[in-house]
Amino acid sequence: MKTRFLVLALLMAPGLVIVQAQTWNFVARINPALDEIVPYDSHVEMVAGNFGFLEGPVWVRKGGFLLFSDIPANVIYKFSPSDGKVSVALPYSGFSGTDSSGVGMQMSNGQALVILLGSNGITLDPQGRTVYCAHGDHQIVRVEPDGRRTVLASQFDGKRLNSPNDLVFKSDGSLYFTDPPAGLRNGDNDSKKELSFNGVFLLKNGKLQLLLKDMALPNGLAFTPDEKFLYVNDSVKKTITRYEVLPDDTIGNGQLFIDMNADKGPGVPDGMKVDQKGNVYCTGPGGVWIMSSEGRHLGTILTTELPANLAFGDSDNKTLYLAARTGLYRIRLKISGMSPSGAG
Repeated sequence: MKTRFLVLALLMAPGLVIVQAQTWNFVARINPALDEIVPYDSHVEMVAGNFGFLEGPVWVRKGGFLLFSDIPANVIYKFSPSDGKVSVALPYSGFSGTDSSGVGMQMSNGQALVILLGSNGITLDPQGRTVYCAHGDHQIVRVEPDGRRTVLASQFDGKRLNSPNDLVFKSDGSLYFTDPPAGLRNGDNDSKKELSFNGVFLLKNGKLQLLLKDMALPNGLAFTPDEKFLYVNDSVKKTITRYEVLPDDTIGNGQLFIDMNADKGPGVPDGMKVDQKGNVYCTGPGGVWIMSSEGRHLGTILTTELPANLAFGDSDNKTLYLAARTGLYRIRLKISGMSPSGAG
């Protein structure tokens, strides 16, 4: 393996600077099939840093930019590869209140304790509108073309949602999202937690349906390219389960896809995406796991900062962007990834 270092010092948006961005190409190649996905000369590059805790990236093809959340900063940022600049796309993205005491779980980003009160997962609906998970406000929110915000979901059976985490649209407009308790200061033990479970939900035709409630910490989710199956991971159990998507858009017949517990390295399943050939990409021990559609672990993209989520982007959708703790990274691949239904 080769190691290369590239020092960059580019001015970003006010208060944001690329910090001596490094590039490296450490890839654990477990199966020869990985060679058809990750080129030998490809490397991970850090393109922006000095953030609090990054999550939820999504590529907006029509604009040619990446949106991503900085949860402690309560901001959705925009990264433009054409000029390398980062700017604020949406302030107060996850918490719109005035009293943040008790809002958001506390955790370390590897450098300091931060509070997870802002937005998390971001996607595009079939009409190309930005839709995101608001931790502190316990909601799913859509941004209208004129900038107004529409709350799509905030309660189930009269009880407030925990803190929507990640989300994905089916091409027919049905929205699936996970709802763990990270937006609550004391998680499952928080006195303000109204639901007795952490669930996976379906929002279809304005109706919110509970799909799963037997998961310790439901987190990332993604469709197979043909939308016949939905992957859902559990960060506590360190597993990914594949569910059949039924004709009414509910899910069933869950089967274990992969178990990451044998790898004792740091990192858990979190953000998850699929490429056009059906390979699954998910954060996990050591970095980003790449798995075949049959559930074989092909290899791992090893990273210096543990990534929390990822997204395919650039004009050919062959760049994999990684939202890690304090930095935004990318790596070039041979295969194009699947785009959100409204990516254009």
